[in-house]
Amino acid sequence: MTRFSLAVLAVFAAAGLALSGCSAVEEVTNKGGDTSCQDFNGQAEDKQRSAVSKMLKDKNGNEPSNLELSATRVAVSAFCKTVGKDTSKISEAML
Repeated sequence: MTRFSLAVLAVFAAAGLALSGCSAVEEVTNKGGDTSCQDFNGQAEDKQRSAVSKMLKDKNGNEPSNLELSATRVAVSAFCKTVGKDTSKISEAML
């Protein structure tokens, strides 16, 4: 292969990783129910939904419905803003 071909291949590989990398990185860094209230409160709504979704999926073994996901996110948010401490895990809201 020529240098140009290798460069083009490298660009396509990097683009592919960039496009698919976000979900792969989130999958690895998403702590689900082990997310602390401090982290949860600092996240955007989509990241909160992702953490709650993983927590529910780990607990129940299947994808939560939108209603279950939304209601649980609100409950976790209320827990973290009231009785939860910064170090509390969001799974503690489900007790």
